[in-house]
Amino acid sequence: MQSTKLQGKASPEVLAMNVNAPYQNSENDDEIDLAELWFAIWSGKVLIIAISFIFAVSSIIYAINQPNIYKASTLLAPASEQGSAGGLAKMAGQFGGLASLAGINLGGGGTDKTGLALEVLKSRLFIENFINKHQLLVPLMATKDWDVNTNTLILDDELYNAKSNMWIREVSAPKKAKPSAWEAFEAFNELFSVSSDKESGMITISIEHYSPEVAKQWLLWLVAEINNTMREQDKSEAQRSINFLSEKLQETQLADMQTVFYQLIEEQTKTIMLAEVSQEYVLKTIDPANAPDEKAKPKRALIVVLGTMLGGILSVLIVLVRYFTSNGKSPKESMLSETQGN
Repeated sequence: MQSTKLQGKASPEVLAMNVNAPYQNSENDDEIDLAELWFAIWSGKVLIIAISFIFAVSSIIYAINQPNIYKASTLLAPASEQGSAGGLAKMAGQFGGLASLAGINLGGGGTDKTGLALEVLKSRLFIENFINKHQLLVPLMATKDWDVNTNTLILDDELYNAKSNMWIREVSAPKKAKPSAWEAFEAFNELFSVSSDKESGMITISIEHYSPEVAKQWLLWLVAEINNTMREQDKSEAQRSINFLSEKLQETQLADMQTVFYQLIEEQTKTIMLAEVSQEYVLKTIDPANAPDEKAKPKRALIVVLGTMLGGILSVLIVLVRYFTSNGKSPKESMLSETQGN
């Protein structure tokens, strides 16, 4: 009877083995899956090498055919803000109450001319006028490379006919053969960048182009143009202020108000004088633009490395997909059969 009861009960060791059996099987299944994954990749090594080689060669050809892009930069600093800004701020504290009686607001201080100049520099209207003034549409939109030996731009014959000076590019409506002002603005923005250091206040303006000489020349024109634009704007505003103050001066009989108007006219006259004599009115050049000798783009070595890696990843995915979707003999069995045959 005792032997019968013992036979009906399982020993603790057996029970423990039965409880741990699912975990052991799952671990074995994971090992088998990893082994099969490795065998799948190993069996498709020829395809992986072939695809990776094709991508590597294609990346080399693509990188070699890319034209060099040069980046010219200039370092600027805010010009010392003198004249009307500081003078009007001082007068606002002294005569602000009297001026308000005449309906004139002197303001609370000078404006940030540097920040305003940078916003004007990046504005669509300024860039469009800059392109039209210096006739940059063809070198901006039709250039495809630069001849180092002759220092000339190479134009794309499919976009522009240099002999007849006509645009011949094929575009769909509403675009026309000749690029619009908006297209030129977008293209210029891709080459043009402005950055400022908040701590030092220094400003860096950069332009990328196929020709380093063109990039340098465009930067010199930009700095001169923004200074001239801000100068003419301040001169125009100062002259309008003088005309307005002169009219108010004739209307008032109060001696104190006349003193205010005379001093305001004097400050606006100083603004016009400073604008006339200052060449670098808002932005002062610290490090002028220079034609770079080394290219900024493309990073050919990086293109080849990324292209080869892409080919390797793609080839591994192809091999794994073929392995898991095939119904024939697994690569593991194929390797075992080849080993036994040897």
